[in-house]
Amino acid sequence: MPAVADQVHRFLFEHANVRGELIHLDDSYREVLERRGYPEVVARLLGESMAAAGLLSSTIKFRGSLILQIQGKGPVTMAVASATHDRAVRAVARYGDSDVRDAPLNRLCTDGYLAITIDPEETEDRYQGIVALDTESLSEAVDNYFAQSEQLPTRIWLACDGERAAGLLLQRVPGEPAGDDDAWNRAEHLAATITDTELLELPAEDILGRLFHQEEVRLFAPQPVHFHCQCSRERIANVLVSLGGDEARSIIEEQGAIEAECEFCGVGYTFDAVDVELLFSGDKQPPPSGAIH
Repeated sequence: MPAVADQVHRFLFEHANVRGELIHLDDSYREVLERRGYPEVVARLLGESMAAAGLLSSTIKFRGSLILQIQGKGPVTMAVASATHDRAVRAVARYGDSDVRDAPLNRLCTDGYLAITIDPEETEDRYQGIVALDTESLSEAVDNYFAQSEQLPTRIWLACDGERAAGLLLQRVPGEPAGDDDAWNRAEHLAATITDTELLELPAEDILGRLFHQEEVRLFAPQPVHFHCQCSRERIANVLVSLGGDEARSIIEEQGAIEAECEFCGVGYTFDAVDVELLFSGDKQPPPSGAIH
């Protein structure tokens, strides 16, 4: 029985301070791949990044987004995935050579780092944590991030086969042990036996039954995940304003118009000379021209 696609399942160990999340991505992952052609290695890394961002964002109780970014100097120079409070995901990657060969993460992104940014909508209090990218897999890098940032004990397992992506997160709930001192160690050990095939193909109920059949686990109703890009003409206009009037007018003089394309979804935006003058006239409304799809 195939796993139900594009959902996050939350679960909780009864009588123990352990919680978890399961995520499966299918259509939303394909939406990302259909917008840009990625080599297989890069596509798999993006799938794992999307699954990780989706899992981590579900642990944050706020309106806003969580951004997971990998940066390095190897064949893959950047991979970014974000997930919002309402489970909208998107991702993009940059790489140097179309013939990217399969390799451990620390060789795909040499001298790299993993950054996780929490960006609330209602305040400007962004938080970012950074850890060196010296592990062979993204799941290990995320584990290191939690270990080094002294947050709640957390483990994550990720899988992607180039067509779908999935992930499992375990987290120790703060507070005194709820009647079972060894529950966290036992859950962590059992979860580590999951295979990529099981994670990708089995429904949440089967995964939990396979891993924790001797535990009392409560599985909550699934929450849907979907692809959505937050780009807009207004956001692009704000970027142009940050460049300054002289720079924007210089581009208009050289090129006749300013063309901008969203890296995440491929939507293009065009600003002509009239649009640029409106931007710097004191009128805060973005120019009315539409996006180019």
